[in-house]
Amino acid sequence: RYLLEQDFPGMRIGPEPTTDSFIAVMYGETEGNVPGNALVVDPKKPFRKLGRFGNAFLNRFMCSQLPNEVLKSISIIDSPGILSGEKQRISRGYDFCQVLQWFAERVDRIILLFDAHKLDISDEFSEAIKSFRGQDDKIRVVLNKADQVDTQQLMRVYGALMWSLGKVIDTPEVLRVYIGSFWAHPLRNTDNRRLFEAEAQDLFKDIQSLPQKAAVRKLNDLIKRARLAKVHAYIISYLKKEMPSVFGKENKKKELINKLPEIYIQLQREYHISAGDFPEVKKMQEQLENCDFTKFHSLKPKLIEAVDNMLANKIASLMNLIRQEESNMPTEMVHGGAFDGTMAGPFGHGYGEGAKEGADEEEWVVAKDKPAYDEIFYTLSPINGKISGISAKKEMVTSKLPNSVLGKIWKLADCDGDGMLDDEEFALAKHLIKIKLDGYELPGTLPSHLVPPSHRKPFQTAE
Repeated sequence: RYLLEQDFPGMRIGPEPTTDSFIAVMYGETEGNVPGNALVVDPKKPFRKLGRFGNAFLNRFMCSQLPNEVLKSISIIDSPGILSGEKQRISRGYDFCQVLQWFAERVDRIILLFDAHKLDISDEFSEAIKSFRGQDDKIRVVLNKADQVDTQQLMRVYGALMWSLGKVIDTPEVLRVYIGSFWAHPLRNTDNRRLFEAEAQDLFKDIQSLPQKAAVRKLNDLIKRARLAKVHAYIISYLKKEMPSVFGKENKKKELINKLPEIYIQLQREYHISAGDFPEVKKMQEQLENCDFTKFHSLKPKLIEAVDNMLANKIASLMNLIRQEESNMPTEMVHGGAFDGTMAGPFGHGYGEGAKEGADEEEWVVAKDKPAYDEIFYTLSPINGKISGISAKKEMVTSKLPNSVLGKIWKLADCDGDGMLDDEEFALAKHLIKIKLDGYELPGTLPSHLVPPSHRKPFQTAE
């Protein structure tokens, strides 16, 4: 709702779990809903494989179409509210985690939403997060309603969230958490306004870059599937080879299923395959229970060679083609909705702050603090109205900024490049030091509004 900046059909937002449906929010010329059973038979939609989850799921699945600019670039899958307790999980009537896993394998980004004042990770939420295993690079976390707590509480909430997630998501990397208040209402607590704005911009940039990298991610998924298919071939052919030709097939099957972890280790050694390429043991054992091992195929080395050749050579040339295509095409970004209201005008991120301060003022922004800077300047014994680099260094190092930063400030402030600073250049250097000490980034090149008045080139008028 926040990203689209309009309601979509089937939407209901509230503090309690409001919807028990998966809603695919997609672009359409006319506004309306398409129920799940009709969706899975539509060849133009990517949901046909969801039919295997049965009517219990399809009755709680729908597509919400509306003519929104944001949806021209991305589609959004809105999952049901997470419940807690065993009873609610059973009452769904379908395997909730399996459905989440199906979507997780196919989407480009997974966003987990947490409330700043309601942090507990329920059993079902924990199971849901575990179903995203193997898709960790796609996961981002949003800590919403962060304006409803003060700074001290927010710090504790953030720490508690990271601790809770660390127990559920078993990766050494820390997940990226975006903190903010993602709705169009006034902030209750404005202490962290700048933080919320910066976090919202980071989240928008992350989402906006998705269409640009879609082809690379599809190629990445293809490689994953190819490696998995190759490993499956080794497992299946091994099980086939071990089966007796006449008697004791059922007992041998049970023995092989129980020995699957050892078989994995044996295949790893024999074919030099990484342990991370193998499917999960428990899941594989469950699936093998229902299979007839005698109908499995033997290993076909030529097909394995073809896969190896594809991974080693053809994927590299495909990658080059994608890069060429991306460089020749205009950069595809997500537009519309909340994405358009943040980048331009005086309310754009960082507008009027740091190096951008004074950009739309006629007077030189450094002038208001120049009298104080001049006092310091004249204590540094200027000669012919200028101080040497050594004198300037003595004053600039009192800021305790590292030499790499002070060197950049010197380069920006020494407008005429003579290795000395006049009073205006020195005032500019002090202004840039103040910008850095206030926590803002220095510009790569000096913006025109920061150039000292005496160093500005006069406009040439046409005769």
